[in-house]
Amino acid sequence: MNTIRITEVSPRDGLQAEAVIVETALKAQLAMLVQKTGVAEVEISSFVSPKWIPQLGDAAQVFGLIAGSKPEGVIYSALVPNERGLDAAIEVNRVAREEHGIERLIDKVSVFTAASEGFALKNTNATIEETLQRFEPVVSKAHEHGMMVRGYISCVVQCPFDGMIAPEAVGDVMARLLKMGIDEIDLGDTIGAATPETIEPVIMEAIDRLDGESTNSFGDPTLTLHLHDTFGHAAECVQMALDLGVRSFDSSAGGLGGCPYASTEGSRAPGNISTLALVQAIQDAGLTTNIDQDALIEASAFASGLIQ
Repeated sequence: MNTIRITEVSPRDGLQAEAVIVETALKAQLAMLVQKTGVAEVEISSFVSPKWIPQLGDAAQVFGLIAGSKPEGVIYSALVPNERGLDAAIEVNRVAREEHGIERLIDKVSVFTAASEGFALKNTNATIEETLQRFEPVVSKAHEHGMMVRGYISCVVQCPFDGMIAPEAVGDVMARLLKMGIDEIDLGDTIGAATPETIEPVIMEAIDRLDGESTNSFGDPTLTLHLHDTFGHAAECVQMALDLGVRSFDSSAGGLGGCPYASTEGSRAPGNISTLALVQAIQDAGLTTNIDQDALIEASAFASGLIQ
């Protein structure tokens, strides 16, 4: 597989840490711009409590605005913290089916845990074990409704609270997720601490845990890498991951985003690797994407303008 799969996360992860609330119509416009770039998937929003992430309290409304413009072949996904969040996603699909005749507007939901207890407690108000138990009914119910499930693992290299993370700790969480039926594992370098030297053993651990299963039952890569470019090493990490066989990456138009709980006092959350930088790194490695460069430049400019 020489064409690399890209998930555009700017509408969700890109905006969730912004202090100024972005208008619902502008979020929908961002989603519609990035979906024209040729990415395989757009992570539209998150069905979390507005108390935790006020920026994403309008997830259902954003989906409603873009329901009629979903391109054929593009996956729409959303983050869900629990079964209540999944029910909200299922309701969006029901409305889209009745109003637009769309069989399934949201194709994939994502659950999220961490490889460190400190970050799990801060980000989910639960231990790693508690998050995993919370996911089991979500995974089975999502599959019943025809939706794929992605499992995010945060802080796969370093945690702002617990320090360096052992690759085996990442692998242990990953194994639990795979056992419950997760379709895709997304390894998150949440604070952008990774270097090629530190990300390599994590990826190798993940590949070992997959035991030769490089694609899931939907034909997509089972392993995705989610990098933040805090210290300018993300492109180098992409190169390393490509060399090891990773064929699926997350990125954000304009480099927007970062987990709000990864921020420190006086320092905002670091941003995701920009989609432009990711595409360039892939091309430098001699591989290809389906990205329309002109459409991506337009989307990136719009995304950057949302936070100025």
